[in-house]
Amino acid sequence: MRFGLLTGGGDCPGLNAVIRAVVRRGLEQEGDTFWGFRYGWAGVLAGETMELTFESTAGLLPRGGTILGTSRTNPFADGADGLSLIAHALERAQLDVLIPIGGDDTLSVALRMAEAGMPVVGVPKTIDNDLNATDFTFGFHTAVQIATDAIDRLHTTAESHNRVMVLEVMGRHAGWIATYAGMAGGADAILVPERPFDVKELCARLVHRHRRGRTFSIVVVAEGATPKESLATSTTHEGTDAFGHERLGGIGAALAEEIEEQTGFESRVTVLGHVQRGGTPTAYDRVLATRFGVAAIDAARGGRFGVMVALQGTDIVEVPLADALREPKLLDPAFYETAEVFFA
Repeated sequence: MRFGLLTGGGDCPGLNAVIRAVVRRGLEQEGDTFWGFRYGWAGVLAGETMELTFESTAGLLPRGGTILGTSRTNPFADGADGLSLIAHALERAQLDVLIPIGGDDTLSVALRMAEAGMPVVGVPKTIDNDLNATDFTFGFHTAVQIATDAIDRLHTTAESHNRVMVLEVMGRHAGWIATYAGMAGGADAILVPERPFDVKELCARLVHRHRRGRTFSIVVVAEGATPKESLATSTTHEGTDAFGHERLGGIGAALAEEIEEQTGFESRVTVLGHVQRGGTPTAYDRVLATRFGVAAIDAARGGRFGVMVALQGTDIVEVPLADALREPKLLDPAFYETAEVFFA
């Protein structure tokens, strides 16, 4: 058999570990070959492939990013007949099955392929951990560790200068990174997209904390968090991507300015941005990505198409792509309430 792979959407730690696992598991059966499309769906449309061998996937386990490259290309953009373009690309490359590794946008294309009867097996990937039907996605724990390390470092500079430090982290629709990292780092407030926040209430909490003798505070805010009332300083939206999502930014800076205005406390903002995506994956993410890769090739070889591999409890299972994409997996309210116990 000839297997195709691609990595789509934003890069994240663990992608290379999936590629390595698919190839290593697949090479156990003699005669099978593996081909990677360059730069996600853009490579499919352009027919740009590279062969994946034992040698070309050696040493990938700790390596961040993706050797295949990635993009946010949408095969259906501008009314294009994406399915025909993909079918032609698979036929031209003589592939028997495609394994796309990506988040809801990448896998939404995979779902349309499955509904058209095309052989496809999905692997979930999202920093935000907001993909349904799987408990965790690889890359999330690495992002949480990076954000936690940042909070630890901000504590010392905040305390030295008696400042409020605002840390903006990723999280368009879901506050998983903000809440995990905020809880691990001892943040005094965590603001998430699932719960519109009251700026006056937040400032009152920070003032109360300072009156109790604490001269600094740490506020963690997800990029998609929104205030109940507009801030004096607007957040920025830098257009949309190929799938129509707004490029978010600016909530951290706007919030820091508002806190300083209402409390008089000197405030600063740190935006982690793409730092959360970079570098080597944690041990947890290496293992999870490896398990996903092995499960994906097993499903493909077994002819079980139209599914996504997923983590449920401690087991790797196969779920319909439609289940994974039905709705975003938002932050568990009970988990957030646990974090609230430690707020200012």
